[in-house]
Amino acid sequence: MTPMDILDFWYQPPMAKHWFSSTDEIDQSIRDRFKTVWEQARDGQLNHWQDTAEGSLALCIVLDQFPLNMFRGEARSFSTEQQAVAVSKHAMGENFDELLPKERLAFLYMPLMHSENMSDQNLAVAKFEEMGLVDNTRFSHHHRSIIERFGRFPHRNAILGRESSAAERAYLNSEEAFKG
Repeated sequence: MTPMDILDFWYQPPMAKHWFSSTDEIDQSIRDRFKTVWEQARDGQLNHWQDTAEGSLALCIVLDQFPLNMFRGEARSFSTEQQAVAVSKHAMGENFDELLPKERLAFLYMPLMHSENMSDQNLAVAKFEEMGLVDNTRFSHHHRSIIERFGRFPHRNAILGRESSAAERAYLNSEEAFKG
């Protein structure tokens, strides 16, 4: 498996329309096809992908997006999130984001938006704004406001075995709640 295999899969029109509205069938397909690649990335065996812009983007997708599909509703869906954040920051440090097509940048920055770390959230907002990614900017502001308010994403609490505060429970039961 190569970074281009990941990018070709992720950016093909049939998959692209399901990025934020997956199905059980798509989740299973990603699990069947990419679980071994995710395990290799988790274990550091694909760190050399960070040597290129495309490889860094592919690694962000493998570490951040694929587990959300493969392990939906499980704690391990977030288990490689911080690795993806590190890859994203490394790619920016190498200016790889300047080498990628604008329409692909969102998934290089997405790990930052998924992080429960406030400085990562601030960086996500800044990068989405800087690159003019309007829809992503709107969502990054929303994600950051949740972290500002609660210090974490309350919708993850049950999955991660965390106890929700009264304020978090009220939020999760409201119409404004973000469910992930």
